[in-house]
Amino acid sequence: MTHSEHSETEHLSNNHKDTLRKLFEHPTSHNIEWREVVSLLEAVGTTERRHDGKIKVTLGPYSQVLERPRDKDVDTEEIVVLRRMLRQAGYGAE
Repeated sequence: MTHSEHSETEHLSNNHKDTLRKLFEHPTSHNIEWREVVSLLEAVGTTERRHDGKIKVTLGPYSQVLERPRDKDVDTEEIVVLRRMLRQAGYGAE
């Protein structure tokens, strides 16, 4: 972990740090709950719940519209999107 990644995560709760760690795990964890991801995104960026049930997330200059998964866990495809967003905002695996 670089110094800038460490300073980026200092303000996060242990639960948020745990969610961040799970998002960057290899092999990919299949037990990352949507509510945990939303909580992390609210802590590191700006979220806007849309009328269609989707959430617009802004991390720095990068925005993405995310759709709630069918079950409680985030799928692998969504994890790839989340990793890219978080890396671009200066977050990475701890």
